[in-house]
Order: sequence, then structure tokens, then C-alpha cells
Amino acid sequence: MLANLHVKNVAIIDEVDVDFGKHLNILTGETGAGKSILVGSIGIALGARVSSEMIGKYGDYALVEMVFQIEDEETKEALREMDVEPEEGQIIISRKITGNRSINKINGESVTVSVIRKVAALCLDIHGQHEHQSLLHKEYHLDVVDRFAGEEAASLRTQITTVYREYNKLVQEMEQEGSTAEERARELSFLQYEKKDIEDANLAEGEEEMLEEQVRKLSNASSIVEALGTVYEYTGDGLNGCASGISMALRQLGSVADLDEDLSAMQEELLNLENLLSDFNRELSDYMEDFTFDETELRQLEARLDLIRGCQSKYGRSYEDIMSYLEEISEKIDKFTDYEQYLENCEQKKREMEKTLDDLCGQLTEVRRQAAACLEAGITKQLTELKFESPRFQVRIQPLKAYTAKGKDDVEFLVATNPGAGLYPLGKVASGGELSRIMLAVKTVFADVDRIETLIFDEIDVGISGRTAQKVSEKMSILGKEHQIICITHLPQIAAMADTHFVIEKQTSGGETRTEIRCLTAAESEEELARMLGGAEITDAVLANAREMKKLAKDGK
Repeated sequence: MLANLHVKNVAIIDEVDVDFGKHLNILTGETGAGKSILVGSIGIALGARVSSEMIGKYGDYALVEMVFQIEDEETKEALREMDVEPEEGQIIISRKITGNRSINKINGESVTVSVIRKVAALCLDIHGQHEHQSLLHKEYHLDVVDRFAGEEAASLRTQITTVYREYNKLVQEMEQEGSTAEERARELSFLQYEKKDIEDANLAEGEEEMLEEQVRKLSNASSIVEALGTVYEYTGDGLNGCASGISMALRQLGSVADLDEDLSAMQEELLNLENLLSDFNRELSDYMEDFTFDETELRQLEARLDLIRGCQSKYGRSYEDIMSYLEEISEKIDKFTDYEQYLENCEQKKREMEKTLDDLCGQLTEVRRQAAACLEAGITKQLTELKFESPRFQVRIQPLKAYTAKGKDDVEFLVATNPGAGLYPLGKVASGGELSRIMLAVKTVFADVDRIETLIFDEIDVGISGRTAQKVSEKMSILGKEHQIICITHLPQIAAMADTHFVIEKQTSGGETRTEIRCLTAAESEEELARMLGGAEITDAVLANAREMKKLAKDGK
């Protein structure tokens, strides 16, 4: 759910901070108070394009920040697949607009606008005259039907996706190999050359590192010999050597060691040092005797190293990569050597996969048709209750020519809202209020299966009144039991159903006008309802009417 909305310096909003509640949140206010700006701010946070004119006069940038509390485990998993990890169950989406540039972040990390849109689509849906109306997009309709169909559709789609990926890979491979006999002969000859080149190199794992060490050693032979000679001069038995100095020290210490036990212990330590130094000098001497420089050997090692690196430049950066490439070209050689058999095997495998896909897609189509029939009946019923006259809702399912990872169906929602009117795609419904009521009907039917936790309805009440408004309010209340609803309305029938009621107001101070929003107490909510019922003058009768409306709404829940 949307836990918090923070808006700073957007149009006439200086700074507002709103903590939304669960269930049904109602926003009311006078015309022109800034309700559309508030919803527009939410749109900005969700990735909508924004012009520099939206930056207010209270600073040089605009900021919108939304805090979502994610409860649904499937939504959390979907977010993790996008590398967005909810922190203590929360994600924070923020956009800072400065001139023609925007800074977009999720949980403090910079992201692209496209990532924000994808993440937001899992958390919130806006219905009204806005671009974030997921049900208007035809490509979303198939997913809606499958989600309504439940686990059976999900299981079939998973199986289809797995088989389709293998099938698509096979088809692409066959298309790539659709060459002439002459082209295949040239390819085979080249592959055989590469295979022989790699096999003749007789590469060994770890050989490159060993050769590099040997070449480095031999290339620096003179430096090594010179350094070791100097070391032996300082550690050996020569005039300046440590060994002769320690020997002299032992003689001096031995002449007095019997006079004090502490001196005896020191003599023992010095003897150990002499032994260690003697061992070191023997090892150093042996190394110097064995160390030889052979320029021919160095050239051979360098040539071998060049050969290995040549193979790496042609066939792979490492021994493992080259061996993998050798295995790959060996398979291709086998394929081209008996190409007809390869094609026959591919065709057989392709036919088997097509049979499997036909069977799975056929099952999924039947599941979709059954779900579509339930959807059509349920949504048509809801539209009737929302006072559409003779409405019709249709889920049109048509076969596609080719397989896809989602099956072989094209799905589109069609609606007719007036007697005798033809069925049209949802996206062609002109009226914003009419469209919002259609969305409300769809969402009511989906209340038990829709994972999107927060739904925003803007202009839900355009062109309706009386009994229709009452029905809309009842549907909103039902939907609010399973989702967080944020609804902007001008109708008291809808506002009376609020679990949390906010008022949006214009405040003028010092010649400047600002939009503010505040949460109403129960008494203040009744007063706001009275204002909506009676206009500027709120009489006792109007106030009593507001209280009665609030009581009836509470009893109706």
C-alpha cells in the first residue's frame, strides 16, 4: 500500500506530506483546490513526463516521493527479480525534477525512468484520465485473464514458456544453418582447420602461468645472479659476511658463558641463529650452482607462450574457453559431416515440440475461454449495478498464427455501454468518468485475485449522481476491503464511505496561494460532507443530513 506521499514545490504546492490509511481513502475539496495537481504529482513519481513549468516558485526543483509498504509475497518476489529489494517491507520511489533533468531513485539508488514505471506497475494503478491505466493496454489483457484463471493457467504458461524457448532456439538454429552444400563444405573445411590448429597446440591447463614464470626468470637471469652474489657476500663466511661475524660472537660469548646461566641461554640462541644462517647459505649456494641461463631455452619458452596466446586470440581468452570452443566446433563438424541426418533429427525434434506446444496451448486456450466467460458475466453484472444501461462486456480470444511464450491466443477486452452500441476496445471509451466506472467494475470482479495493492480513482464521479453515485460508493467500499483505495470525488455519497477522509484546500497568505492537504476527524468529515451537500451555507438540516449519510455508510459496510 501507499503509506506516504511527499510533494515539494510542484505547481502551487509548496510542500505537503500525506500518510494514507488502509482500505478506502477519500480526497475532497473545492474545485481548483489542487486535487488534479496532487494526482499529477503521483503520476510524476511513477515516471510520467514532466515539463519545467511544473516546478513551482518555492525553489529551483520539484520533488515527489512515495513510500510503499509491500505486504504481498508475490509482489516482493517480482520486485526482487527486478533487483529491487524491499527494505523492511518498504520501497521508496522518488523523482527530483530540475529544469529539463530528473533524478530518479528507488530506495536511494539511482535508476532509469523505465525501471520506476515497471516497479510502480506492481504497486499502484491509477484509473481516470491518466496514462497509468494498465487495463487500457491490450497487451495486458491476456495476463489479466490468466491471473483470473488462477493456478491452472499459471502452470500451463510455465510449461509453454519452457518448451517455447527450446523450440525457438531450435528454429533459429535451423534457420541459421540453411546454407547451400558449397557453403557447408567451406564451413566444414574451416572448422576442421580450426580443430586441427587447437589439437596440434596440445594445450595444457595452467601451462600459460608456468611458462610466464619461467620466461620472467630467464629474462632476468643476470639481475638474479648479481643479486644472489651480493646476498651471499653479506650472509656467508667472507670478511663482511654474517656467518663469520656470528662465529666470532660465539667465541667471545663462550669464554664467559660458564660464569652466568643467563649467558648460557643467550649462547644457545646464538647457536640456533648460526645453524639457521648456515642452512640458508647452503640453500643459496645450491641455487646458484644449479641456476643456468640458456638463451635457446628462453627462445623456446617464448615461442611456446606466443603459440598459446595466439590460440587465445583466436579461440578463447582462457584454456577453459578454448576447450569449450573445441567441443563446439567438434559438434558442428559432426553435424556438417552427416548434414542430412542432422536436419532429419532437427525436423523430428521440431515436430515433437510443435505437438507438445499445440497440446499445451490448446489446454490453455480452453482455460482462458472458461475464465473469459466468468469475467464477461461478472463485469457485465457490475456495470449494470453501476447504472450503465444494457451494458455488454466481451473478452475476445482469437488464435495467433505463431507460438509465443504465453501461448497462441490474442486477447482483447471490448465493451458497449449504451443500448444498441457496438463493442469497442476499452481504450476507445471517450468519457473519463465512464472509463473509471468500467475500471471499477473490472477491479471489483478482480478483488480476490489482483495483486496490485493500491488503486487510485480520479474523476470516478464524472457525469453521475443519485442512485448511480450510491452504487459506485458501495463498489468502492467492497473493493477497499481487499485493496487500498485512494479516490478523489465531488460526490458526498462516495465521500461518506471513507475509512480515511482528507480535504484539499487552497490557503492564501502574504499574497501567495498554496495547496494544502489534511486528514479530517470524524466531526470534520461530517462538516465536509455538509459542505458538499449544501454548498457555502451549512444549515443544521444539512449537517444532520451529512451525519445520517455517514451513519448509513457505516451501517452499509
